[in-house]
Amino acid sequence: MGSDAHLIVVGGRPGLLDAAARRVGHLERLWSRFLEDSELSELNRRAGTPVRVSPETAMLVGRARDAWGLTKGAYDPTVLGAVIRAGYDRSFEHLGTGRPRATSSLDTGAEGIEIDGDTVRLPAGTGFDAGGIGKGLAADLVAEHILAGGAEGVCVNLGGDVRVSGAGPAGGAWTVAVEHPWSPAPIANLGLAEGAVATSTTLRRRWQAGAETRHHLIDPVSGLPSDTDVSLATVVAAEAWAAEVLAKAVLLGGSARAVDVLSGTGAQALVVEASGRVRSTPGLGALLGDVGLPSRLEPVAQPLAHIPGDSSPRQSPLSGRPPKVGP
Repeated sequence: MGSDAHLIVVGGRPGLLDAAARRVGHLERLWSRFLEDSELSELNRRAGTPVRVSPETAMLVGRARDAWGLTKGAYDPTVLGAVIRAGYDRSFEHLGTGRPRATSSLDTGAEGIEIDGDTVRLPAGTGFDAGGIGKGLAADLVAEHILAGGAEGVCVNLGGDVRVSGAGPAGGAWTVAVEHPWSPAPIANLGLAEGAVATSTTLRRRWQAGAETRHHLIDPVSGLPSDTDVSLATVVAAEAWAAEVLAKAVLLGGSARAVDVLSGTGAQALVVEASGRVRSTPGLGALLGDVGLPSRLEPVAQPLAHIPGDSSPRQSPLSGRPPKVGP
């Protein structure tokens, strides 16, 4: 999925950690747009035609269609063509490698997705990108799978989409550190007994194309990398797939109406504006303990990948630290 994975299993029988890793690998083989033989790649090749898929892939497409409705179109799983046209045509660590850039004439059309049991039809001329929602749903499914296998607790962190459930390593709640590229230390430590945290940002997965700086978060309205004045949005929700799409919608909404999309969802959010101002929804305070949020951060220039050129460093795996939320 183009990201680091960090898995923590508390208690249970030997082998559960390996089972979690195998489950992550299985879902990647189904959903990666960078694998030619994945079910997602087959769906995209056959857009306009009904395709029989695994229950997991049917669930993914169904959740994505639900997310499109939940966010009133701020999240759109059919922006693949725009993502490719922006330059993100291969797994991020390979941006800037020698092979020619791909082009795409794919359009959007989430409203036309059809699901009938395990049969999915994407609208002709569209392309589906599992992207963040795939990582979020995978985190949910892996956590569910490992708990059903007898674990006392589990944390699944797929590229910053974190799902925790059951007992933490110390027997109580989990601590999820929210990190921002402008801060050397976490800007928040969230105490979470059950649920998910996801972060969306324009400050990672950025690249230089000629004189233009681009990022991977496409505005479905314009079809271009968003010009939002929010640099990072973190959302806490019951499930990671929902936290992921809501974080993206909060970020794309801009500072003036960033948290409007959360109304009625029960989710909470932390927002960092491009100016460095930090704010949050009222309910987030209950997860912060005695340590509040900083009022602002000082903006810092971030490294870019170059097309052509070298890609920026990938986030390193965690070791002996609380699970972190990062882009």
